[in-house]
Amino acid sequence: MTISSKSQQAHILYKVADHFVKDLKRGFLLNELKNRSRELIITSPMREEGDFVIDEKESLATLTLNGARKAEQYFMVDTIEDSDYKYLLYYINNALRANYIMNLNIDYIISNDKVIIVDTFTGRLQPGNRFSNGLHQAIEAKENVWINPENKTDGVITIQNFFKKYKRKAGMTGTAQTSEKEFKQVYGMNIVIVPTNKPMIREDHHDEVYLNESSKYNGVVQEVINSYEKGQPVLVGTTSIAKSELVSRLLTENGIEHRVLNALNHEQESAIIAQAGQANAVTVVTNMAGRGTDIVLGEGVAEIGGLKVIGTERHEARRIDNQLRGRAGRQGDPGESIFFLSMEDELMRRFGGEKLYSVL
Repeated sequence: MTISSKSQQAHILYKVADHFVKDLKRGFLLNELKNRSRELIITSPMREEGDFVIDEKESLATLTLNGARKAEQYFMVDTIEDSDYKYLLYYINNALRANYIMNLNIDYIISNDKVIIVDTFTGRLQPGNRFSNGLHQAIEAKENVWINPENKTDGVITIQNFFKKYKRKAGMTGTAQTSEKEFKQVYGMNIVIVPTNKPMIREDHHDEVYLNESSKYNGVVQEVINSYEKGQPVLVGTTSIAKSELVSRLLTENGIEHRVLNALNHEQESAIIAQAGQANAVTVVTNMAGRGTDIVLGEGVAEIGGLKVIGTERHEARRIDNQLRGRAGRQGDPGESIFFLSMEDELMRRFGGEKLYSVL
C-alpha cells in the first residue's frame, strides 16, 4: 500500500529506452528448462550470452557486458555505470522488464488506449492502479499509448503492518488453513476450522504431469471431451486471459461448445456462472471465478458426478488453487477436481531448478 504523487520525468527517455531494448539480442533465461531432442537441459545461470539476461524467479532483466557496451554506443556516453549517466539504467531496466517480463493479456490489458493492470491473484482488472517506479510508463511506451506522468512514492506501508494497527482483527475464509503459519507468525492469530454444513464428498484427483505444454493442453482437451460426452459440466481454470483464450481456441478446434469468463468480458460474469453447473456446460475461466463463486448444479448433474474442475496450471499461492478447486463439491454436492501441469509451466521454470530435474 502506497501514498503517491505525480512526478515529472522525461517522457522521451521511456520511448528512447524502449526503442533501444527492442533491438537487443535476447540472452540467457535464468532457471530455464529447454526441451532438446526430448531431453530436458538446464543451462548454467552463470553463462552469459546476448545483450541481456532474464531472471523469471525475481522478475528482473539486466544488461550483460555486451548490452552495456551497446547502450554506451546508442546513448553516446563513455561509461554507463558512471554516476553522471547511471540514470539511463533506470529507463533501460524498466524497458527490459516491460518488453520481456510483463505480458499483454497476462499482467495487463490495453483498453481505450490505456494500460490496465490485471490482478494475478483475482484475475480482475485494476483500473485505478498503476505499476510503480517507472514500469507503467515503460509498458505504455512499449504498447505505443499515451505515457502518463510517473507516480512518486511518498509513503509505503505493507498490508500486514496496516492491519496490525487495528486492535481487533477477525475474518472468515475457506482457505485460511493454507496460510495458518503466516497468520500465526504475522498477526499472532490462530485458525479455527468450522466443519462444513454437509460432508464434503468431492473427489480430488492426483495431478497429471506432462513434459511440455503442448502435451498438457492435449490432455486437458481430452479430459473435457470425456466429461462433455457424458453430460458432466466442466469448469476449466486458467492463470491468465491469454491462457483462457488459448484453451478456448483448442476447444473450438475440437468442436466443444463453451463459454469464457475473464477480465475482458467480466460484465457477463453472473450470466456465465449461472449456467456453469448445467449439463454439458463447459466454462473456461481465470482466477476471477475462483473465489466466492457458488455454482449451482443443474437437474440430473449430481447423478453423473457433479461439477468437474480442471486446473491448467498451479498458482504460486496454493490458496488460489484451493479456491478454484472449491467451486466443486459445495454443500454436500458430488464433484471432481484435477490439475494438469507441464515442465514448461512458469511455476516449474521459476522454482523447479535442478532438484526437479533430478526427480525427472
